Amino acid sequence: MSTTIDKDSMRRVVIVGAGPAGVRAAETLVAAGIVPVVIDEAPRAGGQIYRQPPADAGFARSKRTLYGMEAGKADAVHSTMAGLIAKIDYRPDTLVWGCGAAQLDTFHAGRQRAVPYSHLLIATGATDRVLPFPGWTLPGVYTLGAAQIALKSQGCAIGRRVVFAGTGPLLYLVAYQYAKAGAQVEAVLDTNPFSRQIAATPRLLRQPSTFAKGLYYVGWLAARGVRIERGVTLVRATGDKAVQGMTYRDGGQELTIPCDAVGFGYGLRSETQLADLAGCRFRFDALNRAWLPERDSAGRSSVPGVYLAGDGAGIAGADAAELAGRRAALAMLEDLGHRAGNADVQGQAAKLDRQLANIAQFRIGLEKAFAPPSDCTSNWPDDMTVCRCEEIDAGTLRRCIRAGEASEINRLKALTRVGMGRCQGRMCGAAAAELLSAETGKPIAEAGRLRGQAPIKPVPLSIAMMDEVSQADHLAAIPEHARDD
Repeated sequence: MSTTIDKDSMRRVVIVGAGPAGVRAAETLVAAGIVPVVIDEAPRAGGQIYRQPPADAGFARSKRTLYGMEAGKADAVHSTMAGLIAKIDYRPDTLVWGCGAAQLDTFHAGRQRAVPYSHLLIATGATDRVLPFPGWTLPGVYTLGAAQIALKSQGCAIGRRVVFAGTGPLLYLVAYQYAKAGAQVEAVLDTNPFSRQIAATPRLLRQPSTFAKGLYYVGWLAARGVRIERGVTLVRATGDKAVQGMTYRDGGQELTIPCDAVGFGYGLRSETQLADLAGCRFRFDALNRAWLPERDSAGRSSVPGVYLAGDGAGIAGADAAELAGRRAALAMLEDLGHRAGNADVQGQAAKLDRQLANIAQFRIGLEKAFAPPSDCTSNWPDDMTVCRCEEIDAGTLRRCIRAGEASEINRLKALTRVGMGRCQGRMCGAAAAELLSAETGKPIAEAGRLRGQAPIKPVPLSIAMMDEVSQADHLAAIPEHARDD
């Protein structure tokens, strides 16, 4: 397979992701005279939290409408990126699908390019943690992240009468955003009891303004008559050809709320597959019930020259992502032998470290308040689909495990194909691990983690047959400010 190779002398510092972490990292590097390559899968910068509508969206919504109380922060990130575009090699709408031998494999506008690096910052963000329930594959059932994308990027709601279910801060935020936009929010179903959220309050008060926003969202919804149920168990989404209701259990009673759409999720999971392909070591994080790439307080991974920042290295939110992006860029500058102008780099780093440590304590409170259910698999019937891509149900996985054929997640993948499809385990990996843990009686950490495989996201088969793009054509596409003298 032929690829076009970028010139490597002035194009070695690469950032993957143009969310809050990637933008602030680029800003710090540019201030020190570095011209980084910034690669982003989205057509416009901002990440998921500050996602912008397409430039030709055909609708206009103010930042205040799109981002609510976070409008100022969103505008700051967007404005910073707008000012950086002339000073960086910005590659939007570009998929990074592989990594190896100090180069990234990318795909954009029908062409594949290999982008070499000596220093790489991975700021790939997060996706929804999906724990399924019967009926979750019905048309009209979406993840919370997908519901948010529809609202922000496409200017539409996922339905007219929507139930939001699961747990986590995003549950209340998206419900608030939908109700604020005029959608009929039928209910918010939180699988965590209110007592757990009260118990976490001391840590949540480490970030009083953020804590207050969360209280505001809940209070706003309640004041407008939105039904909020806590400590429930999601039983099933009902319907024939599309979702018509959401059934849940409250104590010993089963109740069904009519609706035409469901948005659900159990917090977020870090997008770690690129870090895996880059060779980073992983550790199990008990608080997040997930395997995360190792990093030091500055964002250095176990691989020299590879750095991690933002939710892709551990869920911490947009504020922490901005701080971590700056911190990782300072570490990179130190490793490159640079100093960020005349600024006191050590002082900047120490301040960022203190701020990040404070947010980390807050995040402990959030994870305790909104922990994903650890016993959810007991409610999964054998005929419930776990892996949509490969159409693998819970019964298939159980039979394989109970036969003694698999006690580790990659073995289960090899024997059943769970996690081998288009999502590469993003949607089904957590569920398969929970089922494996429950069936074997082993802690979730001992279930192992799905190893990343290239391509980490779908690419056309046609890339293997493309003619090599001439070096001259590629160089002509490089911005003047990003070329060698």
